[in-house]
Amino acid sequence: MKVQAKALVQGLALAGAASILLAGCGNREEQASAPAASTMAPTASADTTPAGTTVGTEIDDTVVTGRVKSALLADHDAKSLEVKVETHKGEVQLSGFVDTQAHIDNAVALASKVEGVTSVANAMSLKEGTATVGNVVDDSIVTAKIKSALLADPDVKSFDIAIVTRKGEVQLSGFVDNQAQIDRAVDIARGVEGVQSIGNEMSIKK
Repeated sequence: MKVQAKALVQGLALAGAASILLAGCGNREEQASAPAASTMAPTASADTTPAGTTVGTEIDDTVVTGRVKSALLADHDAKSLEVKVETHKGEVQLSGFVDTQAHIDNAVALASKVEGVTSVANAMSLKEGTATVGNVVDDSIVTAKIKSALLADPDVKSFDIAIVTRKGEVQLSGFVDNQAQIDRAVDIARGVEGVQSIGNEMSIKK
């Protein structure tokens, strides 16, 4: 009986050792087959890469507008001019009222030399007559009223339209999406008290 018991104990011990060895091999196989965390990371980041947007273009246009304004302010003859600057995809539009054709030519030449400018559209007009202090104050009020009217209209409130007023003559400039928006902006401005005439210098975005 002692011999049989001893043989039974040895058999159980061998079976236990064999099962431990098999379990260890299985764990090593699972670890080898499981992908490393560092291997998965590039795939996850690649899937979350954002697609290209137009934000870059908008930022570039803002930078170009700032550069053109700085160039005008740095020039002795142009710094005193009230010239509005609008930019769309590198195309610069200059608007406002100036005293002479020489002022117009100089402003256009300065803007053309600015880095990032692809073309310059002149929408500036020559002043007629001499404006009094009363005219200037009234013109500021008219400009403010038109801005408020445009912002209150759902069809044009989101568009960047520059407004310049001199002696009741209003000049609208900037870039819009279509002719309907131009017509709407002109109609709104025309209905504002104090507006004598409308000069449309708005352009349709390309």
